[in-house]
Amino acid sequence: MQASIRFRLNGQPVALQTDDGRMLLGALRSELALTGTKYGCGEGACGACTVQVDGHAVHACTTSLKQVQGKEVLTIEGLARDGKLHPLQQAFIELGALQCGYCTPGMLLRAEALLRENPQPSRAAILARMEHHLCRCGAQQRIVQAIQSAARQMGATA
Repeated sequence: MQASIRFRLNGQPVALQTDDGRMLLGALRSELALTGTKYGCGEGACGACTVQVDGHAVHACTTSLKQVQGKEVLTIEGLARDGKLHPLQQAFIELGALQCGYCTPGMLLRAEALLRENPQPSRAAILARMEHHLCRCGAQQRIVQAIQSAARQMGATA
């Protein structure tokens, strides 16, 4: 049975027709052509597909379209504002916190949610939050440094 699902995506209203079991990741990538959200494992274990729903980091591969009805969804394509990179994006670039970049969009969205909840997280808090992401490139130290750098910058501009 088809249902109409309405939500806001990166600040814009969206309406999609869907079956009961359709996942958000498939709609983002194939129907809405937002390919920054990556398919990793399809089981919610690797973090590559992380987006935000109402400000909370979730795995798009295990979130059904029905679950985003009436909610705000943020993808990596919506993180930058007014043509300027988000401080996290800038810090990841400046500190070399990305290598292949495959897992980076999900990490940025999870880190942004963390900094909104805790503007000055400890190293332990960052590590605990980011443990949901698998990065095979070995950039963990630079990722933590980039999140700390962005937190300092965001605190200075607040």
